[in-house]
Amino acid sequence: MSMHQRRLDLKNGCVDLSHGAGGRAMAQLIAGLFHEAFGNEWLARGNDQSAFDVAAGRMVMTTDGYVVSPLFFPGGNIGSLAVHGTVNDIAMAGAKPLYLSASFIIEEGFRFDDLKRIADAMGEAAREAGIAIITGDTKVVERGKADGVFISTAGVGVLPDSLDLSADKARPGDRVLLSGSLGDHGVAIMSKRQNLTFDTEIVSDSASLHGLVAAMVAAGGQGIRLMRDPTRGGLAATMNEIAQQSNLGFRLQEEAIPVKPAVAAACELLGLDPLHVANEGKLVAVVAPDVTDAVLAAMKAHPLGRDAADIGEAVADDHRFVQMATSFGGGRIVDWLSGEQLPRIC
Repeated sequence: MSMHQRRLDLKNGCVDLSHGAGGRAMAQLIAGLFHEAFGNEWLARGNDQSAFDVAAGRMVMTTDGYVVSPLFFPGGNIGSLAVHGTVNDIAMAGAKPLYLSASFIIEEGFRFDDLKRIADAMGEAAREAGIAIITGDTKVVERGKADGVFISTAGVGVLPDSLDLSADKARPGDRVLLSGSLGDHGVAIMSKRQNLTFDTEIVSDSASLHGLVAAMVAAGGQGIRLMRDPTRGGLAATMNEIAQQSNLGFRLQEEAIPVKPAVAAACELLGLDPLHVANEGKLVAVVAPDVTDAVLAAMKAHPLGRDAADIGEAVADDHRFVQMATSFGGGRIVDWLSGEQLPRIC
């Protein structure tokens, strides 16, 4: 165990303002906690930035912020969520994620053991995704000026020159594929927040999707028009966003959309619509009809796509409506969510 680790009381200690002041205490926090969790050759150099080799192809970059409450929830915590969410934003371009940065805003008094759990989850999620967190920043604010910890990330990846996923490539007759069940993350957060228990535990679906995306691209190539991860606002917001960007309408089949029974029951109890609830480990893809079977088969063969389904099609529609054929034989418009249904779910 290093000197830095001995000086941090990771079991009983708390963050204080000195840990963000740029002195010895801050160096001990960074070396004894963050470097231990993320450890890699870039961080070991101790620079304010990290240089890395640029791979062939086009670069993809994204940035995100995480303020989820509670910080720990069934299936993950704010740390693993920060990695998964950033990786997925890169993956939706069809790109391979490479490197992440992480910036922490920590409230004075936050426990070291909780911070270590978060950092360890980030490091584990990054290693599982085959990426590295190569640079970061730490700030500490006074009590009451934050809610425990907030995390901001940036990520970069590489995209083959041959692949250009964009909503304007969608055409009438294209199929809409969903990688799995809706609402798991948002309902897991809300259940934890409300101290609700169910016969079957509802666990967040938070996961890195780039492996699933790679399998889909290998099967469908340029027949994949676009991909999105339906996070805040759920599938409803994502499909309306795609409709606006593609100048098309979409017709979805309610019976084809997978929702776990426990999630459906929780949504009914809480007055939520699964179509509007956030997901952190699912994607929706619009694909050409001639590659639909191949892409769907590739999705079902991957652990994160075993429940994938063809849920509808793109149609010519100047109004750009998203319509749902219901299980009762009727139909309804699937609109954007009005207001905030579930605050701080990511």
